[in-house]
Amino acid sequence: MRSFTKRQAAEFYRRLAASRPIPQTELEFINPFTLLVAVVLSAQATDIGVNKATPALFAIADTPGKMLALGEERVAQMIRTIGLYRTKARNIIALSQMLIEQHGGIVPQDRETLEKLPGVGRKTANVVLNVAFGEPTIAVDTHIFRVGNRTGLAPGKNPREVEAGLEAVTPAEYKQGAHHWLILHGRYVCKARKPDCPVCVVADLCRYGAKTAPAEMPTALIRARAEAATPAPLAEPKLSQPLARRARRR
Repeated sequence: MRSFTKRQAAEFYRRLAASRPIPQTELEFINPFTLLVAVVLSAQATDIGVNKATPALFAIADTPGKMLALGEERVAQMIRTIGLYRTKARNIIALSQMLIEQHGGIVPQDRETLEKLPGVGRKTANVVLNVAFGEPTIAVDTHIFRVGNRTGLAPGKNPREVEAGLEAVTPAEYKQGAHHWLILHGRYVCKARKPDCPVCVVADLCRYGAKTAPAEMPTALIRARAEAATPAPLAEPKLSQPLARRARRR
């Protein structure tokens, strides 16, 4: 599989950015702590499923102290619609206690410290750093792992290899939104069982050899559709904006 050139990688992201000018997580949260909890809950679960369970939880427990006061059993009952809810409830209580005892109730802003929290791995830490603190990290989940390998943008045998590949190939101006563009592309277009290649804006750049419905997506049409998208300037959202917006919804 041919590697992407710098020019091809930049064009790949330009098109994704044009198709989704405002890259953001689909998880609902209020502050860095509730974001952390939401990402922990999203492991082996869908964002839609998590968003159905968290509003009631966050309405009464949006800080580590409130979550700890709620208790493991009450948390478990409030998230029981999410897979592995008992293990996740245990981790949420444990990480809340650790945040209080070791970090003054504040979510730390470095990956190594985040990964020491119960239920938090590299992917979760990267999401929190990117969304809550505006750092240009690229968290690799199943969707991004698939997109990186299928398209040839950043092939790898495991998430760490794909992450390293994405860090190397992604232009600096696109790193802040890269995680969101790739995950949404994998979730809604480059789907696992049947990728929707006819509507894919990067189909002619993609290295995938078994594109769906090839007769319906001539290269000229794909290029015309991609060129029709006007690239939008990439602005790094400030933490206060999404947090304020979510706070107003409460």
